[in-house]
Amino acid sequence: MLRSITIGDLLDETAGRYKEKEAVVYQERSLRYSFGQFQDICNQVARGFMSLGIEKGENVSIWATNVPEWVISQFATAKMGAVLVTVNTSYRTHELEYLLRQSESTTLLLIDSYRDASYLEMIRDICPELAECNPGELRSKRLPHLRNVIYLGEERQQGMFLWKDLLERSELVSEEERIVRQQSLLPDDVINMQYTSGTTGFPKGVMLSHVNIVNNAIKVAECQGLGLEDRVCIPVPFFHCFGCVMGTLACVATGATMVPVTAFDPGLVLSIVEQERCTALYGVPTMFIAELNHPTFEARDLSSLRTGIMAGSLCPIEVMKNVVDKMGIRDITIAYGQTESSPVITQTRPEDSIERKVATVGRLHEGVEAKIVDPVTGESLPLGVQGELCTRGYLVMKGYYNMPDQTEKAIDADGWLHTGDLATVDEEGYYKITGRLKDMIIRGGENIYPREIEEFLYTHPKILDVQIVGVPDPKFGEQVLACIRVKEDTDLTEEEIRSYCEGKVAHFKIPRYIQFVTEYPMTASGKIQKYKLREHAMQLLGLSASEATETA
Repeated sequence: MLRSITIGDLLDETAGRYKEKEAVVYQERSLRYSFGQFQDICNQVARGFMSLGIEKGENVSIWATNVPEWVISQFATAKMGAVLVTVNTSYRTHELEYLLRQSESTTLLLIDSYRDASYLEMIRDICPELAECNPGELRSKRLPHLRNVIYLGEERQQGMFLWKDLLERSELVSEEERIVRQQSLLPDDVINMQYTSGTTGFPKGVMLSHVNIVNNAIKVAECQGLGLEDRVCIPVPFFHCFGCVMGTLACVATGATMVPVTAFDPGLVLSIVEQERCTALYGVPTMFIAELNHPTFEARDLSSLRTGIMAGSLCPIEVMKNVVDKMGIRDITIAYGQTESSPVITQTRPEDSIERKVATVGRLHEGVEAKIVDPVTGESLPLGVQGELCTRGYLVMKGYYNMPDQTEKAIDADGWLHTGDLATVDEEGYYKITGRLKDMIIRGGENIYPREIEEFLYTHPKILDVQIVGVPDPKFGEQVLACIRVKEDTDLTEEEIRSYCEGKVAHFKIPRYIQFVTEYPMTASGKIQKYKLREHAMQLLGLSASEATETA
């Protein structure tokens, strides 16, 4: 059964039932909220937002790591009707300016800095007018909609509110006014907007409603068997659906305790899981790889772990086996989807066999339709035949913000969202993701799917991680490039890899080029940017896209 409820009402419902139960734990900061306390602070901040004159449907951006103010703002905006626009923590000035302008955000919350980037310097660069204005009175030439900048820190900044100002200003709005505002919200209203990574073209703002993400969070939780006794470690970024839907919202939907990690660090994650006795752990494959290979891993007591989710990118078989066997996460689930689908379309269940968990992305969630179609003709394909995966149901986004043409390309006239992912489905309803339409390599007329070669090379005992991409070739159109991370204290040569492939995969699938790397270019949400691997390799190899020729 699907629920027709707003996020604010969902929080009130859970807090009403489990007022004293622990809702949020920031082990790093010795900060703990019960559901009752969390409800109170979210109501207070909702009034603070209203005191700034922020109306229902206005866009409020947040540019921060997984700090407490992030999750509070998530539920506070949901209670007073502002749309939370999540900003990638890796963004720089050009990307930030584009997002703030395209989203027409009236308010920006931001932290001081992250890694080597000063967020304060960047916003001042874009909005030099901050140096001359009072808080709430910004008139920016480059960002005409932006009025409020709220600094999530202690020191007073020219032209900006502080978080404590928001708390103090909450007294200007009565609780009765806030309740009236919350009661005016509809479950089908847009309440969350996330920008796609923009690996091709400009990033697009995915508009998601209460119904979209509340129900997806519930289904994600059900597949893990999450309940009151669970404590979910969330090291994945909140700005992505993995963090703020599958993570925080799934916990509020079930009464589980959320245990966020401010910024991913494998040793810190292991420490928090151990000390807080977390029962669930989330991560993309690269995070699990880092945890498994951390020097303190063997000494950690992770016996409390039961379930969790591995998602965000294709999950290597060997990594999955190690998560089950070495980390002891016997009920780990694989989830697949995309931001445009709120995000999860399919997920494995705890009772699925290890074979299902390592070879498939599970079955459809309840209330979700899917079909596999021929990418050229659009015709539905039979079981076991590869094609593009399309989905339909409550989970499909409302559209891309101010981009009707792009929305029309993504969602057809019958309501099917075209994912751009290649997949197959078997007779029992289990889906396998076999690649991206745009990642497919065409070598001399042969279609090559990177996932297949990656899974094979993962079986090599010296290979830690591998990514396969296509690079231009004047004779064949494209050739296969393998970017390989080798396990510590091991040596591996190109000849070893090619001989390992001989007789086991077709000759045209054997990598023509092999590069040994120590890391991959990543998005902040942990997705590997294959297009950057391709561009870097083309520079090193002296290849040009114009050299590629189409061959039969």
